[in-house]
Amino acid sequence: MLIIGIILFGMLVGAAAQLILGRGSKGIDWTMAIVAGLVGSFVGGLLASLVAGDGLELRPSGIIGSIVGALIVTAIWRWSRTRSTT
Repeated sequence: MLIIGIILFGMLVGAAAQLILGRGSKGIDWTMAIVAGLVGSFVGGLLASLVAGDGLELRPSGIIGSIVGALIVTAIWRWSRTRSTT
């Protein structure tokens, strides 16, 4: 059950990152949302929680860090896709 919760949280964070950065004419790319959310949550959430001194518990700093991490991963993913197609 925890794994399903983590995947759903990652998907929501990744979708939020796409909405913040703008979707363009397409809908949400759910594959990118899951990957960016999980990677961003791990990197951003872990770093933000440790910097804030919260440890590894679910805190607002971890959620904010997860969104920031997903934004960074989504932006890098989009940049690499546009660079490889041109």
